Amino acid sequence: MTSPNSRIRRALISVSDKSGLAEFGRALADNEVELLSTGGTARALADANIAVREVSDYTGFPEMMDGRVKTLHPKVHGGLLGLRDVAAHADAMSQHSIGGIDLLVVNLYPFQETVASGADFDTCIENIDIGGPAMIRSAAKNHAFVTVIVDPSDYARVIEEMKANDGATTAEFRRELAAKAYARTAQYDAAISSWFADVIGDPLPERFAFAGERKQVLRYGENPHQSAAFYLGAAPNRAGVATAEQLQGKELSFNNINDTDAAFELVAELDRDRPAVAIIKHANPCGAAMGDSLVGAYENALRCDPVSAFGGIVAFNRTIDEAAAEAVTKIFTEVVIAPDADQKARAIFAKKKNLRLLITGGLPDPNESAPNIRTVSGGFLVQNRDASNISDDGIKTVTKRAPTDDELSDLRFAFTIAKHVKSNAIVYVKNGATVGIGAGQMSRVDSARIAAQKAGEAAIAAGLDESLAKGSVVASDAFFPFADGLLTAAEAGATAVIQPGGSMRDDEVIAAADEAGLAMVLTGMRHFRH
Repeated sequence: MTSPNSRIRRALISVSDKSGLAEFGRALADNEVELLSTGGTARALADANIAVREVSDYTGFPEMMDGRVKTLHPKVHGGLLGLRDVAAHADAMSQHSIGGIDLLVVNLYPFQETVASGADFDTCIENIDIGGPAMIRSAAKNHAFVTVIVDPSDYARVIEEMKANDGATTAEFRRELAAKAYARTAQYDAAISSWFADVIGDPLPERFAFAGERKQVLRYGENPHQSAAFYLGAAPNRAGVATAEQLQGKELSFNNINDTDAAFELVAELDRDRPAVAIIKHANPCGAAMGDSLVGAYENALRCDPVSAFGGIVAFNRTIDEAAAEAVTKIFTEVVIAPDADQKARAIFAKKKNLRLLITGGLPDPNESAPNIRTVSGGFLVQNRDASNISDDGIKTVTKRAPTDDELSDLRFAFTIAKHVKSNAIVYVKNGATVGIGAGQMSRVDSARIAAQKAGEAAIAAGLDESLAKGSVVASDAFFPFADGLLTAAEAGATAVIQPGGSMRDDEVIAAADEAGLAMVLTGMRHFRH
């Protein structure tokens, strides 16, 4: 059924992205390939003085319905699908004057770009390509005889193949391009189905499709024995690590990308009217703070856990200035990510050749509810990202003492940080900065103890006589099942608590808070992060 080499005599070219088109078309013409084309592509080739025949002339059937119908014709699909070595196919092609099409070059209507531009529903619909995917699938199915190109970056490779094989392509090469073609149409259809699901308000449709475009092959995954790659997903314009420009430093690793994303998503949730910094290690915050300046916020965040911050990821919520850059480069830092960095800051970072500096141009919208996907054996779980935040109406004081305004401000900040800490999560905050974080423990009381211990160690590192937890507030990502975790926080010096509530022992926990003189508020909303 297949021949090792398949000579290219006729090509059909219909592209939205016309980069490299003239050069490629001229190279094909120089190899005596007959060119068929449509609409704007045919005009672009003709304008470049390249001989081209309109598809409507070839089929004898005019384009109609604003171009919706032009390549959906038996002479096109028969030319793509016909098996050259099957007598019945060859007879049918001869009987109906169907010539073989040996090369198909199609890149699809820019549907994803149209959606990303904020276009209205009807415009998005008109940018759903029909003829293109149909031809791509036909050509890829018949790759035994047909070469299919969906990416302009492959133009040069095809010409090199033809030069090396007397105007033909090899079976192995055609198979490679066919696989790429099916991946492209799958990605295209996934983007359309995801958009439609969003339009009709069905985030969890009966059939869930997702796809990505590979941005980078990584050296390895979480560990050196694991292979990995970085893909761009369905929201390519969301500011973050996927769209950032890397100005310097080594190639990002799997763990760098994961941790940098965690850092930037956290800092994007903090008060945008104030400078804010988040420091991440192994996807957990080891410090976060707001301040009157970026350097002040960074120093307060670093104070929370200066040991863990070594080799960490630092995220800023605004343009990095000289003072902040000087402070960051005093210790080893893997990655810095921010909307921008001024020229003085960039010059300072440039002295640290191994530090990766990522510039995003903006902050992601923390209220955007994109799907979060996690694989399990034999399937995957899908949920919307945790974009919910507590409101003033959602906070309920349940103790005899209500929190002061300053305590309430810190409680809100602490609960936001807890949302980004692996469960079970306990976060101590004082004056808009974390002072102790307990993450990922099987017992909530252990998280409270670790956070208190961290606050004590941070005080020693800062040369202070009193634990940073003294006079702090504490947040728990989920309810206290017993009073012991809350009492641990009280013993550490916390004065106020924020937690979801909902435990069978809420009354006991509230009574313990009252006895300890704590103010406590309930949110009715938990933030597990597994």
